[in-house]
Amino acid sequence: MTNDKETGTAGELFEDFLKEQGTYAATTEQAVKRVLAFQLAAAMKEQRISKVEMAKRLETSRSQLNRLLDPDNESVSLAVLNRAAQAVGRTIKLELV
Repeated sequence: MTNDKETGTAGELFEDFLKEQGTYAATTEQAVKRVLAFQLAAAMKEQRISKVEMAKRLETSRSQLNRLLDPDNESVSLAVLNRAAQAVGRTIKLELV
């Protein structure tokens, strides 16, 4: 048995693994959606905004709002996420790196 240790960071290794598996883009997209859904739900809770009230602010149904807040729903557009962020007084910041 050898005591050789691999250098680098776990994040880099995980990214490399996902790229090798061909799942990096999909995994990253899902992670971003999960984070945004979590942040929207947290902002609603912090501001005591009910789902009914949030749906009214977005001029949509509660079932549509549930889909927006569902981290596994892939059909939510950036425009809808941006409107939801504005409804809780926030903005979405995206950048190319």
